[in-house]
Amino acid sequence: MSSASSNKPDGKKTYHKKVSGKALDTANLHSEPQDLKLFGSCFCPFVQRVWISLELKGNPYEYIEVDPYRKPQSLLEVNPRGLVPGLRHGEWACHESTVLMEYLEDLGQGYSLLPSDAQTRAHSRLWADHINRHIIPSFYHFLQAQATDVQVKEAETMKEHITKLVDAAHKTGPFFLGDSISFVDVQLAPWLLRLSRVLKPYRSWPDPAPGSRWASWVEAVEENSSVQATTSEDQLYVDSYERYAENRPNTSQVANAVNAGRGLP
Repeated sequence: MSSASSNKPDGKKTYHKKVSGKALDTANLHSEPQDLKLFGSCFCPFVQRVWISLELKGNPYEYIEVDPYRKPQSLLEVNPRGLVPGLRHGEWACHESTVLMEYLEDLGQGYSLLPSDAQTRAHSRLWADHINRHIIPSFYHFLQAQATDVQVKEAETMKEHITKLVDAAHKTGPFFLGDSISFVDVQLAPWLLRLSRVLKPYRSWPDPAPGSRWASWVEAVEENSSVQATTSEDQLYVDSYERYAENRPNTSQVANAVNAGRGLP
């Protein structure tokens, strides 16, 4: 596999179709057939959640790059809507990133992302829900906003949602529950990475304040080997998210849902 993008006739960038950088190395290492198969797309943050989980757990798996805009039959057999990520385990198939992360937990193999204590597990699920309900939609609302005053408003909303998450985290961290990466960190990680790789170049998102709890969290996630192993080169994200930053029509089902005021698909 190699990184690949294409330009539209008007010279605008469109999404890449192959992973690059360390993610390419990881994809090549997991290109042989396995019973457990992850169907993914290099630019998709929902895919990266599941991919990080697989890397952390050390499960044998096969990574299959697909173009969700062309919806190959192999993907439709896993998810009739043609969205990624999709997981096939033998004859069984499922989709939706949080569901897939919980399925990998339920297998009871490898590194556990959820603690054994029931209350701490519930705490983790509560704040994973906060990420899905608030932080992720805010990311797209901010990125897709075209008017400056709306961008300012969306940026403040997103900062508020992040602050609430940081306040709920372990006081010294560096991860959500303390020293070790866990479920909430993986839920957040793809969008945390895209703050500097997407929101910073397109919307001047600021770097974390030096010495802050947020800065230590960002640094810990960025330096985690499983996160790095599933992350492509920066240019892939800059190119692939230009269409969101310009709010082009029919960019994706996510973008359409944001524009229509609906929940994310």
